[in-house]
Amino acid sequence: MNYCIIVAGGKGLRMGTELPKQFLPIGGRPVLMHTLEAFERAISGMHLILVLPKDQQDFWRELCRQHAFTLPHTIADGGETRFHSVLNGLNCIPALSQAQEEGAIVGVHDGVRPFVADEVIRRSYEAARLHGAAVPVTPVVETVRELTDQGSVTCDRSKYRLVQTPQTFQLSLLRRAYEQPYRSTFTDDASVVEALGHPITLVEGNRENIKITTPFDLRIAETLV
Repeated sequence: MNYCIIVAGGKGLRMGTELPKQFLPIGGRPVLMHTLEAFERAISGMHLILVLPKDQQDFWRELCRQHAFTLPHTIADGGETRFHSVLNGLNCIPALSQAQEEGAIVGVHDGVRPFVADEVIRRSYEAARLHGAAVPVTPVVETVRELTDQGSVTCDRSKYRLVQTPQTFQLSLLRRAYEQPYRSTFTDDASVVEALGHPITLVEGNRENIKITTPFDLRIAETLV
């Protein structure tokens, strides 16, 4: 079984709009619809869980009605932090038999990353199936400087990677990881799993898999769509 928890709790502050960024239109339809469809297209029969703040859920349902969007998905309540939102999404996955639990893979994806490539999704899920935990990354192509007490120094960019989503895990592993108490150092799902001592496998991402956060990102998205 394959699951994906799509987290969409943005408020659009950096976008400078009243409409939350996950609902902004690209190609005539809300960003979230493109994101959900990417996972169904990559892996048919994917169980989709959309995590939204309670006060945005009725608006989303109305958007689905307006756009005749009928792709099946479960809606979960957003939490105080991303950690709590993902935990709410995990709690929507029913109890499975031991054999089903061991074979199930769950991804966690940013709702405002609609351009993740099909092959990146499939690659991530397969790597998680083999290794337990996988994260798509891209190389750093610009020069990076580290701030120091004396000023700054150039870093060896070959030692760094930019992290994307979906971050994918064996379901049983992610359930155990999210039994831990919340820490401020949990900046993504991989950091939660790493806290158990489990290594993270890196897979190749795609440069188009941008996180739509600013008006400039939105212009890029319109070109990509």
